[in-house]
Amino acid sequence: MACETRLFPLQLLTALLRIEREIGRVRRLPRGPRVIDIDILLVGSAVIDTPQLTIPHPRMLERRFVLEPLLEIAPELLHPVTRRPLRDYLSQVKSQKLRVTRPLSH
Repeated sequence: MACETRLFPLQLLTALLRIEREIGRVRRLPRGPRVIDIDILLVGSAVIDTPQLTIPHPRMLERRFVLEPLLEIAPELLHPVTRRPLRDYLSQVKSQKLRVTRPLSH
């Protein structure tokens, strides 16, 4: 999902972590099972590397389930560090299984 916000990246992270907690996420194990996981992939062309937040998301290029939908909404997007089109990275993860589900009803 793409969105616009007036929040600075660390403020956005704080808001997203609060939403995760309200939905029921409990952080027991790093990368362990979770009810919900909301990640910030990109913030424009910003590059951020702090102990709290890394943008672009450090593993986004390794995940078909991230790249494919991202390219559906922004097919010409460039990676802010490499300046290469994100579509160049999709071929490297195309063999990963991807299960498409229908959207939830509102």
